[in-house]
Amino acid sequence: MTTYTLRPATLADVPTIVHHRHAMFAEMGLSGDYETMDDRFDPWLRQAISAQLYFGWVVETERGEIVAGGGVGLLPRPPSPPDLNEQWGFVYNVYTEPPHRRQGLARQLMEVIHTWCRERGLKTVGLNASDFGRPLYETLGYQPSETLMLLTLGNL
Repeated sequence: MTTYTLRPATLADVPTIVHHRHAMFAEMGLSGDYETMDDRFDPWLRQAISAQLYFGWVVETERGEIVAGGGVGLLPRPPSPPDLNEQWGFVYNVYTEPPHRRQGLARQLMEVIHTWCRERGLKTVGLNASDFGRPLYETLGYQPSETLMLLTLGNL
């Protein structure tokens, strides 16, 4: 039986987090320029970690292989009646390597992220859910937003 350890992500983990993000989107079937995304996400993530705008965690096996990870970014927002905070958390990059799925690793990552957000007084946490991840997020209490609308602008 594999033993797993959850720990905070460091700059040394950036290549693995980039790989996880790439694999996550590929499994979702999203089309696009993955090579350029990887090339741009690496420095973005390094900057966000260094500026303490992104906080991540990884799950390692006893051999030191990172098999899962996830993180939360802090996004600015104006205060609103239900949430007076000027930041909210947005969950990114929750991914588990296929051979290690169904072990509760994503749930553990989300619980750590929620605890981290609560400790900082954050009231609102959002995420984009894949079809695969949606059942987990629903069991954790996530609800589809009634107010968020998105528009993808094309090159005009």
